[in-house]
Amino acid sequence: MRQIFAPTDRPDLSSSAFHELMQWRVRKVLLVSSLYDSFMLAEDRLAEELLRGDFLGVSLSTIPDITRVSTGAHALEAIRQPPGYDLVISSPIVGDMDAGRLARELRHAGYEIPVIMLAYHARELHDYLARHDVSGIDRSFLFQGDIQLFLAIVKYAEDMMNVQHDVDVMGVQVILVVEDNIRYYSSFLPTIYTVLLQHTASLVPEGINLAHKLLRARARPKIILASDYEKAWEYFQTYEENVLGVISDVEFPKGGELCADAGVQFARKLRSRHPDVPVVLHSGKPENEKLAREAGASFLLKYSPRLLQDLRKFMLANFGFGYFVFRLPDGTEVGRANDLKELQEALGTVPAASIEYHAAHNHFSAWLKAHTEFDIAYRLRPRRLSDFDGPEGIRQYLISAIRSHREDRHRATVTDFDRGRFRAHHGFAKLGGGSLGGKARGLAFANRLLDRFEMEERFAGVRVAVPPILVIATDVFDEFLDSNDLRDLAITSNDDTEIEAQFRTAPFPEAIRDSLRTFLALAEYPLAVRSSSLLEDAKYQPFAGIYDTVMIPNDHPDPEIRLEHLVQAIKRIYASTFSQRAKHYIATTSYRLEEEKMAVILQRLVGARHGDRFYPEFAGVALSQNFYPVGPIEPEDGLAAVALGMGAAVVEGEACLRFSPKHPERLLQFSSVRDALRNSQREFYALRLGESSEVDRPLGTDLAKYDLSVAHKDGTLRWTGSTYSHENDRIYDGVSRPGTKLVTFAPVLKHSLFPLAEILSELLDLGKYGAGGQVEIEFAVNLSVPPGEPQEFGFLQLRPVAHTFEPGVVDLSRIDRTQALCESSSVLGTGRVDDVSDLVVVDYHAYERGQSRQVAGQVASLNARLAAKDTPYILIGVGRWGSNDPLLGIPVTWDQISGARVIVEAGFKDFSVTPSQGTHFFQNLVANNIGYFTVNPEAGGGAVDWEWLAAQPAVEETQFVRHLRLEQPAVVLMNGNRNQGVILRPGASELVEGEPLSS
Repeated sequence: MRQIFAPTDRPDLSSSAFHELMQWRVRKVLLVSSLYDSFMLAEDRLAEELLRGDFLGVSLSTIPDITRVSTGAHALEAIRQPPGYDLVISSPIVGDMDAGRLARELRHAGYEIPVIMLAYHARELHDYLARHDVSGIDRSFLFQGDIQLFLAIVKYAEDMMNVQHDVDVMGVQVILVVEDNIRYYSSFLPTIYTVLLQHTASLVPEGINLAHKLLRARARPKIILASDYEKAWEYFQTYEENVLGVISDVEFPKGGELCADAGVQFARKLRSRHPDVPVVLHSGKPENEKLAREAGASFLLKYSPRLLQDLRKFMLANFGFGYFVFRLPDGTEVGRANDLKELQEALGTVPAASIEYHAAHNHFSAWLKAHTEFDIAYRLRPRRLSDFDGPEGIRQYLISAIRSHREDRHRATVTDFDRGRFRAHHGFAKLGGGSLGGKARGLAFANRLLDRFEMEERFAGVRVAVPPILVIATDVFDEFLDSNDLRDLAITSNDDTEIEAQFRTAPFPEAIRDSLRTFLALAEYPLAVRSSSLLEDAKYQPFAGIYDTVMIPNDHPDPEIRLEHLVQAIKRIYASTFSQRAKHYIATTSYRLEEEKMAVILQRLVGARHGDRFYPEFAGVALSQNFYPVGPIEPEDGLAAVALGMGAAVVEGEACLRFSPKHPERLLQFSSVRDALRNSQREFYALRLGESSEVDRPLGTDLAKYDLSVAHKDGTLRWTGSTYSHENDRIYDGVSRPGTKLVTFAPVLKHSLFPLAEILSELLDLGKYGAGGQVEIEFAVNLSVPPGEPQEFGFLQLRPVAHTFEPGVVDLSRIDRTQALCESSSVLGTGRVDDVSDLVVVDYHAYERGQSRQVAGQVASLNARLAAKDTPYILIGVGRWGSNDPLLGIPVTWDQISGARVIVEAGFKDFSVTPSQGTHFFQNLVANNIGYFTVNPEAGGGAVDWEWLAAQPAVEETQFVRHLRLEQPAVVLMNGNRNQGVILRPGASELVEGEPLSS
């Protein structure tokens, strides 16, 4: 198996990498000037207000605060006060000292704050430079009436501090300005920054989302300023592969002397190494234009009244800002594009000669980098014209690369929902403000992992991806509650029917309804409407299975009825936030119900249509930690539970197949023919189609159970089925023979018709790496795809799992097991519980499988009374707790046994019970650190002393359940690392000999 813990060789160009950019920001500026000089900037506080206006005008997220002092002594005192300052801007003479001395005093005191000198008159500047030591000053500027110089100074200081890091992290582009005349660069820089920041503010018109747009602004090109030939060439060599363009004077120092053609020499040397880097030279001498042209550079006349306008035009035309303008080699315009979508479309129509011309000059890569599309730019840059079969080959490559990049970006990023941008088969979008909720955050993270580690095409012929999603964020939930005055009712009512009725009839926000109408016009496939509350899928309180999920066929011919079905499903999820089940669960946590908010996930169902049914070939869950491993399987080998059809059979604890992804050949459930017949799945879940003509039909009734014969008829059983031959009492792989059909997954796990075990193994490893601990995932697999299309592995959920094991807490080697009320070799949990005296016991002798729902109700009643008194108890029962299949166990929900500190599930008289791993029910047990014993005496898996329990007097007793209160607490000892545990009878000696066994 290929190692997946390290990213691919390309740099991390996801939005998380954008977070790492611009780490040094100017948030506090100390302006050291006289009142008169500050008045030159603007009267009173107007300077700061104008500056804020300039910052806001280009959508910058960080607006610095400005504090003015009038002397160097005051400046030093202010800097010593926390939190200090990020930038000092000083007049040449500041009362008791000059700017150079102030800079030296700061350096001597250990401060590395950039110091900028700002002169207000050309003569003042000239006189100061002639008479003072300026070695400690980082850069000098001349204020010429344009307040935007202040913005340029701030951004220049940030660029000089961040450029090396940002280039190294993401290959951020660099604009090199070479100018020794303070007056001119004080004029150029405000113009350059204005163009640059306006361009940055317009980035990402294709959407993504506002947060992503702001992050991308951090990746804008950085401006570096050099004032002599040697420094300019040093900068160029340092950032050679990332220079977006050069703006240079013709005459500036070289070798310590003023050189009349230094800029021309610089341009020629640069061109010899990188002929495609745009260069513009400027000079006050018109005759230098010819030299500039001969060096391959553009030219600007310094004394022109349009100098700054011409500079702006050059940047827009050559630095990739604004439109990409398609031209023929003679300069004729033949098309233009403002974003990637338009670029992709134009590439399909412009003449081949234009594409060849731009490719030869590396214009595509430069434009993409200027638009912070670094990922695709790096893919294009190494390519040469000789790599392609003529201009048409370049055209097809570019179109394919841009299309793939756009699809990848939409998959890996949560975009703001927009009809023109949402990809119905690839998108992950958000509607409304607020949070995505826990479940959606997990899916967004899974999306990022799959993209970052290029998992989508890791397996030949299989697409591994998160199905398209629209998340209705939590602000819509708040708006729905508040606009309909439902919050107080929802929190205080104890009647689920009343809450659902009020929610069902309440008006839904009209703007959101309109957006959902647009969404449904694009998403013409069955939908899963899933909860994603703020607290859901948290590591230690996962809320698994507490809130509703509704599946809708979304196939009514009337779009307004489809919309109404969807809106009612969303309201159903909202109402489930305040169900009695949810309220009981929250009561066992440290949270308050009013803190909870609900987002809703609209996700395409994975599967295909088969007659009037829709379902995947199989679905399931997988855990990275196997809590009940049997050698040679180790706990870290993980566990998967899969079933034919929809995954409801797995998450609800019904019959399914369990296997370790690292050891798919070891199927303990099918170790004998008898085991296979007894444990095999007999029915499957599918979504009914074509029955949605009833507008007011009950929600959730579209999911139905079908016999395996239906799957055999549909042709889907061939992927997972085997056949039992009654004649010779044998099981044969495949379904072509006559006989009883069984779900064994032999075609997949034994004959590798689909790489399920390999995919799960890598995803679990990747999930552990990404989450930093154990994880659970949900998935569904669709193999009924059109010819030529890849099979689909749908990644449906990723949640972290609390790690409950504490190594070496309890040693059970010297326990006196003759005193045991219960012992087991399949135990989850580690530690000692010795303060519980109450037991709730399902009567082993009276229990009847056909009465399992009544048993669940009786347990729930006892749990409610004990929980109301904060009385913990040990729960002991028959069969699998939390199963929806009455033949397998007792179908309680989590809130119905929430008061239990330790739970025991024992096998039936006639067959063993499989532990409840991988279900929503079990996830809550793990997260709440509840001791869990599985007892199967027939298989040597421990025992329960039913006779002793039956002999104890009951505090309360129903037909099937008894509440016992012991005179002394029982002692529970667990070592989950060894899967061992024992419950000792009250008063029993814990040891054969020695000291107590707990630390």
